[in-house]
Amino acid sequence: MEEACEIARLPEELVSAALARTSPRDACRAAAVSPAFRDAADSDAVWARFLPPGGLPPLADGELAGPAPPSSKKELFLRLSAGPALLQDRLVSMWLDRETSAKCYMLSARNLFIVWGDTPQYWTWIPLDDSRFSEGAQLMHVCWFEIRGKIHSKMLSQDTTYAAYMVFRTTDNFYGLDFPVQEASISAGATNTTRKVCLQGNDDDDGKGGVPENYRPMVPFPRLRLRRRNRRVVSHEENVTLPQQRADGWMELELGEFLNEGADDGEVSISLMETKGGNWKSGLIVQGIEIRRKKSG
Repeated sequence: MEEACEIARLPEELVSAALARTSPRDACRAAAVSPAFRDAADSDAVWARFLPPGGLPPLADGELAGPAPPSSKKELFLRLSAGPALLQDRLVSMWLDRETSAKCYMLSARNLFIVWGDTPQYWTWIPLDDSRFSEGAQLMHVCWFEIRGKIHSKMLSQDTTYAAYMVFRTTDNFYGLDFPVQEASISAGATNTTRKVCLQGNDDDDGKGGVPENYRPMVPFPRLRLRRRNRRVVSHEENVTLPQQRADGWMELELGEFLNEGADDGEVSISLMETKGGNWKSGLIVQGIEIRRKKSG
C-alpha cells in the first residue's frame, strides 16, 4: 500500500514521459497498476508517441466513424490496430501493428499489375463478400502468370522488417498451380531477393483441384503426374515456400521479406510469376498482397 502511495505522488507528466518510451502493450499493462498510472497511461501524450510519425495516410470517408469518431489518441490507435481501414481510393487498406505501431498495408487486386488482367478470357473480376475490398481477380486460363505490386517506402515504418504475402483462395476446379513452382521477388532499395514458392500446398492432395480432362500441358503429361505425386519431396528438396491458412478463411503465401530503412525515397516492388513452363493455370482468386511487420520466430 505504501509503494502504491509513493507511485501516486509522481507527477503525471513524468509517468507519461516514461510510458511513452515503452510500447502500446506496456502502456495498457501500466494502466492496471494504479489510478495515477491509469490516467497517465491513457493520456494523449503517451499514445501520440505510438501513432506513426508524420501522421496517417488519408483514409476513406467514414473509415473511423464507428458509433462515434475516436475521442482520444488511444482510441484512435486501438481502432487502427483492430483491423484494416481503407485509404481514399479504396484500393489499399492499412492498419497498425499492435505490438510495435508499424504501419501495415494490403494492396487490393485492383491495385496490382496483372498480366492479361483486363482480358476476360484470362482473368475476370468477381465481388468479394468477405474482404474490405469490393472485388477480387479470378484466374480463368493463362500460361503466362505474372502479378506485380509496389508501395512507396515512405508509406512504411522506418527500420522495420516487413514480409509480403499473396492473399488468395482457389475455386473447386483449380489446376496448374503446383507445377512448375512460381518465383517470388522483392526489390527494396539496393536489395533484391528471390525465392521459389507454390500456390498449392500439400494439404490439397485430396483430389480437389485435380487435372481436368481438357487440361493440355505443354510438358509431357506423365511427367506432370509424376511431379504432382512427388510434390512434397520436390518442395522439401528445393526449399519451396508453401501457403498457410489464415484466420479469416483465406490463404496466404509468403513472397519474401525486406528491411525498410526509410532512408531511400523509393519504392518496394513485389512480384509473383511463372512464365517459363508454359502450363495452363486456372482457379486462383486473388484478394491482394499484404505487407506487414515480420514477426521474429
